[in-house]
Amino acid sequence: MIKDNQKFFNRLQVLLDAIVVAGSYLLSWWIKFEGPLADTGAGAYTMQFYFSALYFIVPGYLVLYYLNKMYTPKRTRRIETELTQVFGANVAGALVFLVCIAVFKISDFSRGLIAIFSVVCVFLMIFERLIIRWILSHIRSRGYNIKHILLVGYSRAAEEYINRIKANPQWGYVVRGILDDRVPRGTMYKGVRVIGCIDNLSMILPVSQLDEIAVTLALSDYDRLEELVAMCEKSGVHTKFIPDYNSLIPNRPYTEDLNGLPVINIRYIPLTNTFNAIAKRVFDIVCSLLGIIVLSPFLITVAIIIKCTSKGPVIFKQERVGLHNKSFNMYKFRTMYVQSDEEEANGWTVKNDPRVTGVGRFFRRTSIDELPQLINILKGDMSIVGPRPERPQFVEKFKEEIPRYMIKHQVRPGLTGWAQINGFRGDTSIRKRIDYDIYYIENWSFGFDIKIIFLTVFRGFINENAY
Repeated sequence: MIKDNQKFFNRLQVLLDAIVVAGSYLLSWWIKFEGPLADTGAGAYTMQFYFSALYFIVPGYLVLYYLNKMYTPKRTRRIETELTQVFGANVAGALVFLVCIAVFKISDFSRGLIAIFSVVCVFLMIFERLIIRWILSHIRSRGYNIKHILLVGYSRAAEEYINRIKANPQWGYVVRGILDDRVPRGTMYKGVRVIGCIDNLSMILPVSQLDEIAVTLALSDYDRLEELVAMCEKSGVHTKFIPDYNSLIPNRPYTEDLNGLPVINIRYIPLTNTFNAIAKRVFDIVCSLLGIIVLSPFLITVAIIIKCTSKGPVIFKQERVGLHNKSFNMYKFRTMYVQSDEEEANGWTVKNDPRVTGVGRFFRRTSIDELPQLINILKGDMSIVGPRPERPQFVEKFKEEIPRYMIKHQVRPGLTGWAQINGFRGDTSIRKRIDYDIYYIENWSFGFDIKIIFLTVFRGFINENAY
């Protein structure tokens, strides 16, 4: 059981961090002034003066670590998040260090020492946290430092919660059972049993040794939510509420404070921010112009090959649905024999499709046929990165069959996208494609765009599903 140990662990973490900060500073001083590659002397200040700075450095860095939320519980926190916090706090520490030196006019204090200290402290702090995670994971694997949880309500939220706990044993969570009025006692889900009805909670709380109660009611039982939360809090057991509407609310909901009334927006799209939208548009214009100029000899060569190998226009135009459900003509190099409108509307291109020309098959598999879309990007119909656009007849079909399909039209469609570099192009699952598109839309950042462009270069051009 682990009810009141969190304070002890936090205090131990603070003590360890203080030791690491002090040790990093002392090691950095030795590297700067005493090591094999050291300077000849400590300059205007003595060793005692430099060491006396620890009286300010250690508490100052601990305050920065606290402000950067480095002392919150680590059970479910991703290692990437923690490492980012370590890096950010130490960068802030170095900047504060430099500002203090300037303000107090300690002009001869070694800037090289500060630089070395910043690097050493980051590495040792990361090493410390990795060791702590490994120790805690080992302890939990042996049955110690475990949190025992009871779920109140059987729902999709309860199943998803159990799925994540089972997939992450390093968290040290054990679900003792589920209480529910609608599902029969004895019903099992992944080793977790329904042990009684919700009214049994009043009898279980006084006698059981639980660390947490997770309220996972189905939507139809939300009329009991206030009563159950009050009962759990009265018992003193830590209570969590896991809503049963994850299919509606995104992973990272955007909340507003409306004069004290919390409002949850059903979907937050970073590109609705004017600054983000303008910045992405400028990036698209610059990239498309550079692409057209640099690739122009290659594009002309491809056009000549198409013209010499089959009759018809070099550029193929097709109606697609883009931003805000508006239609536009998307450009591609023609890779098929010229067809009538009825033939073109038949459907997806399939493997060994007789409509595809010999060179067209190569252009499709290597995505060369998509390059004229640089013109669409320059015009503003498309973006470098975004969900791929579909033809109107498919949009009408999919919006009735696939939940959340139309969300993709809240941003510009892209030449490449998160779904495409993960293999969902051509004749692949539309549902999976939409999941990846929505993830991109809700988590957009410039860094994410650069990552997708980088991955496109290495694994996105060759497409085994492009027939």
